Amino acid sequence: MSALQTFDAIVVGGGPSGATAATDLARAGRNVLLLDRAGRIKPCGGAIPPRAIRDFAIPDSLLVARVRSARMVSPKSKKVDMPIENGFVGMVDRAEFDEWLRERAAANGATRVTGNFERFERDPDGVAVIVYNKPDGTEARARGKVVIGADGAKSQVARQCVPGSDHVRYVFAYHEIVRSPRHGTGEFDSARCDVWYQGQISPDFYGWVFPHGDTTSVGSGSAKKGFSLRKSVTDLRAAAGLAGQETVRREGAPIPLRPMKQWDNKRDVVLAGDAAGVVAPASGEGIYYAMAGGRLAGEAAAAFLDTGDVKALATARRRFMKAHGRVFWILGMMQWFWYSSDKRREKFVKLCEDPDIQRLTWDSYMNKELVRRDPMAHVRIFFKDMAHLLGFASA
Repeated sequence: MSALQTFDAIVVGGGPSGATAATDLARAGRNVLLLDRAGRIKPCGGAIPPRAIRDFAIPDSLLVARVRSARMVSPKSKKVDMPIENGFVGMVDRAEFDEWLRERAAANGATRVTGNFERFERDPDGVAVIVYNKPDGTEARARGKVVIGADGAKSQVARQCVPGSDHVRYVFAYHEIVRSPRHGTGEFDSARCDVWYQGQISPDFYGWVFPHGDTTSVGSGSAKKGFSLRKSVTDLRAAAGLAGQETVRREGAPIPLRPMKQWDNKRDVVLAGDAAGVVAPASGEGIYYAMAGGRLAGEAAAAFLDTGDVKALATARRRFMKAHGRVFWILGMMQWFWYSSDKRREKFVKLCEDPDIQRLTWDSYMNKELVRRDPMAHVRIFFKDMAHLLGFASA
């Protein structure tokens, strides 16, 4: 028997998905190790919908801003505002938000360790061993009956343990956190997110200006090789009137384009969050889906620990796709079609003027489920979409 301490679960990665899984497992009385590397801040707009606030008990103190509308900017600089009726989208600063989540996991009994995951091994008795480098450069090990890989896009846990992880495609995202101007300076609105659908800002995704209270995230993403995201963000800052604002920090990272087809190794490893590819197409939204995936991975791990049945690990992906797969498919088709040219982006922004589209979009986004209570609105949207697709409607 190894002299190493054996944990019920080792969670590699302390972002929203990993921290959520660790918290849930620790609350259930499991012996959990949460491993996270130091100094990690993901480039992220920082939006969390009301469903995330409710489901994961996010306190108001973590919300640095409340967004009450979105502005879509077309290739021809047409601006369409989409107000949120009777609600808001919360904005968080990932540096503070992620650390709070990790601290919550520790407060519920998880053991926090800082270090970089190095490799996956097994002891002679077959139990998984995680090897990681501590901040002082020394190597350490821990044993776990089950391992949750929540170490982000291009996950090393996934690459070493789960088939298919080397075939994932990515959008690369880059943003600059700048000091927010005073509310009302120029066109800056501290309660509005601006989304820029212009080819020079992104040829296949979009650019964003998301307020975070004292700071604002200005960013862009693209999967096109050779496209300069730094120049894109410089251009976006100039167009949005933010060129002269102080830059607080710069961050970049890959974002997966679609969920992986397999999230477990059929033995004792399951993936969550970006490591599993759960970022919404078209919008790039990831925080809610990461936390939802982390919860499902934690529940799958708990079922595996209770029963020893490796099939329990596959329930994380199956349950996630049952809840969100249809939305991901629709958003993927939207991104493939509407983001493919500036001509189509112009029509897409025009569609966003429609009250039915605005209402159904916000209802679905805020509650994370397709809205079915107004079937005639869906019929109206279908015919409006067809008119634009066939060229009967003017851009």
